[in-house]
Amino acid sequence: MDLSNLKPAEGSTKSVKRIGRGQGSGHGGTSTKGNKGAKSRSGYKSRRGFEGGQMPLQRAVPKFGFKNINRKEFKAINLDTIQELAETLNLTTIDTNTLVEAGMASKRDKVKILGDGVLTLKLEVKAHAFSKRAKETIEKLEGTTEILLN
Repeated sequence: MDLSNLKPAEGSTKSVKRIGRGQGSGHGGTSTKGNKGAKSRSGYKSRRGFEGGQMPLQRAVPKFGFKNINRKEFKAINLDTIQELAETLNLTTIDTNTLVEAGMASKRDKVKILGDGVLTLKLEVKAHAFSKRAKETIEKLEGTTEILLN
C-alpha cells in the first residue's frame, strides 16, 4: 500500500451537488442557475413544447390528414384461407366463431371475406361483409353467403 492506490472509504463521499450552501461549497451565489432570467428564478416551469419564444414546431408544421370517425374496420380474410380452413377441419359452414377458434380473427373483429385465391368447396359462409368477387365465387359453387349484423 502506498500513496498511488489510496481511496476514500466506501460510503464516505457523496456524488450529489449540494446547491445553495454558501460560497465555500463551490455552488453558492447563483446556485448553478446562472445570472438573471426566468430560469434562474424560483418556481420556474416551462410549458411542454416551449422553444424560448420561437414558434414551436407543433405550431409551425401544417396540419395534415383526416380521421374518419365513422370508419368501419374489418378483418380481411381471403377465399384461399377459407378453403384451407374448411379442408383441414372438414367444415361446410364457416362463421365468425369458426374463425375465432382457428385464431384468424378476434371475438370483436368484424370480418370481411375477400375474393383472392381459389375456392372449390360448396360452403355456407357467414360474415359481416363480402367483396363482390368473393360473393360471386361462393354462389357460383352453389354455396350461400349471409351478412351478419353487428
